[in-house]
Amino acid sequence: MHLQFTLIQVALTAFLLSTSLPTEQCAEAFTPTVLQNRVGVAASAATKTSLSVLSDPRTAQDVTKASNIDDNVYNLEGANNIVATNGLLDMQPTERYKAISLQAVDKVAERHPALLPHLYDVKLAGMVFPFKASPYYVDELIDWESEDVRQDPFYRLVFPTLDMLSDEHRMKLEAAYEEGDPKNLIRTVEEIRSDLNPHPAGQKTLNAPKDDSLTGVQHKYSETVLVFPSAGQTCHAYCTYCFRWAQFIGDDELRFAQKEAKSLFDYLSKHEEVSDILMTGGDPMVMKTKSLARYLEPLTDPNFLPHIKNIRIGTRSLSFWPQRFTTDDDADEVIELLRRVREEGGRHVAVMAHLSHARELSTDKVKAAIQRIQKEAFATIRSQSPVMRGINDSSDVWAEKWRTEVNMGIIPYYMFLARDTGAQQFFDVPMATAHKIYSDALRNCSGLIRTARGPSMSCTPGKVEVTGVEEIMGQKAFVLRFLQCRDEGWIGRPFFAKYDPKVVWFDSLEPLDGMQLPWDENGLPRVVPPTVH
Repeated sequence: MHLQFTLIQVALTAFLLSTSLPTEQCAEAFTPTVLQNRVGVAASAATKTSLSVLSDPRTAQDVTKASNIDDNVYNLEGANNIVATNGLLDMQPTERYKAISLQAVDKVAERHPALLPHLYDVKLAGMVFPFKASPYYVDELIDWESEDVRQDPFYRLVFPTLDMLSDEHRMKLEAAYEEGDPKNLIRTVEEIRSDLNPHPAGQKTLNAPKDDSLTGVQHKYSETVLVFPSAGQTCHAYCTYCFRWAQFIGDDELRFAQKEAKSLFDYLSKHEEVSDILMTGGDPMVMKTKSLARYLEPLTDPNFLPHIKNIRIGTRSLSFWPQRFTTDDDADEVIELLRRVREEGGRHVAVMAHLSHARELSTDKVKAAIQRIQKEAFATIRSQSPVMRGINDSSDVWAEKWRTEVNMGIIPYYMFLARDTGAQQFFDVPMATAHKIYSDALRNCSGLIRTARGPSMSCTPGKVEVTGVEEIMGQKAFVLRFLQCRDEGWIGRPFFAKYDPKVVWFDSLEPLDGMQLPWDENGLPRVVPPTVH
């Protein structure tokens, strides 16, 4: 068993044993003495173990030996959601972002008493679903004065709840907690997580190149390669519905992480069909600029991999920590790096911003960040988000978001459906409902907003768009098409499925009578029939 998981075991057990304590006693429950008394010798050993920081994704050093922490990139992996000091990761530079960990919810509740009644719910759910928040998000975006804070979309987006579990899983988790056996609790958490489909759509089995050096690369579509830089496999905060939640639980077998750039560039040099690199995670914008530069600096040379035309950076930093582009100690450097890739390298640079709601665009801090990205880095910002129940499942919310984005120079890009992983059953919106939300929102917007595609499913065969609902040969049907597909021959071709107002994912669709769906029982594309002219 990995040492990191031992740390999680100890903190997990200590937390559960402290959940019944009054708020003011919770901090005491995490002292080394109490840990040792409650969970035995393992706690003593674990509290002597330092978390590691990375100054280079390929080399690690002990925190106690680091001479200049400001120059390091934090790679706390699964420890982010429960291992901390007084709830805040105090080895982080104080002038910069500080993560709010699971223990810190007690401190958040002191500032925002509306959280107090929900501490047990958040903490126990946080055993299964990764939790981390940022001070900016907690203090500036959540409406703590709302009648029921649990219904506030921004609370719901970050704070986990036991309602995210099925009845079976919830009962199983609560029973293990009540039993008080740490080993059984850990086993229970592992079993529940394994049932939640940690790698949907064949990410491990179908998308990863068969090359041992490419531990953080996916190549699903011919023209686009995804890279998961190891130093970027965390986020400033975690979405409760994140489809990549398995990146954050400390299990290396489930995690994508590219440790160095050279093997990526070697792979790209052999694949001239690739035009786009999508840096993703986690969130690449948690990386210090010098680590990000290992991937981007070579692309400032237009003669280096000239077939690479577009650099996309998937990020939620505009929502969780817009200061990354304005006041962080290397904010100027990251803006300059993006500018050089654009201006010197001649590549298109797109910040693929995860934006769910117009409220995310309302603060002075995010407005300043957007201005810098657009006017100093000369990068394009495109917005995308899933439609999630209780967060943005309203055409009015989407219309307001899209109108605000276009007014700020952001290009609406995608509306997605909830993926078949994690807490999908808690957040999902049926296909028919999502299509109505999308269509009604567009009807209330100008043509400039109609760049947004969707609702779309990023599923095993490809990106499937719900184009409409029509009557086909006397049957009510979904009209669908591939926006992307493992077999490019399917892209743009419409196909049909029986209408069902309850269907939420592609694998529940049924073909119309006398037809078949374009994927087989494994979700892989069938042979493309001859083109109809």
